[in-house]
Amino acid sequence: MDELDRRLLALLRADARAPVAALAAQLKVSRGTVQNRIDRMRERGEIQGFTVRTRPDVEAQRVRAIMTIAVEGESGPRVLRGLHGFPEVVAVHTTNGRWDLVAELDTGSLGEFSELLDGVRRIPGISATETSILLATTRL
Repeated sequence: MDELDRRLLALLRADARAPVAALAAQLKVSRGTVQNRIDRMRERGEIQGFTVRTRPDVEAQRVRAIMTIAVEGESGPRVLRGLHGFPEVVAVHTTNGRWDLVAELDTGSLGEFSELLDGVRRIPGISATETSILLATTRL
């Protein structure tokens, strides 16, 4: 992946529905170059899909949060398998420091959020969690 690919990915993150011609104009390359690079990144798995971002008020009832997780001993793989069983866990990151894992959570309501917390905390191998609800987001 070179600098042009990274710039193209940045533009797609901002607006994945941007027309290829508009992307090409912003990058000062041909439309064919942009399309070929997108196709190549998809084939290599570097682009795994496209998503929709909504205004905060469109889905105001959604509850998004970050959960930090401490894992007992060598239980990391078991905990990861357990987390994969919850569709509301949208990403899991390994990290250093006090916490072993950081999970991104996205639920449709506070009730679903509460059930998710209970379910995650029952996964064998988790010794502690701390969860912060995301109240507002500023896109950069």
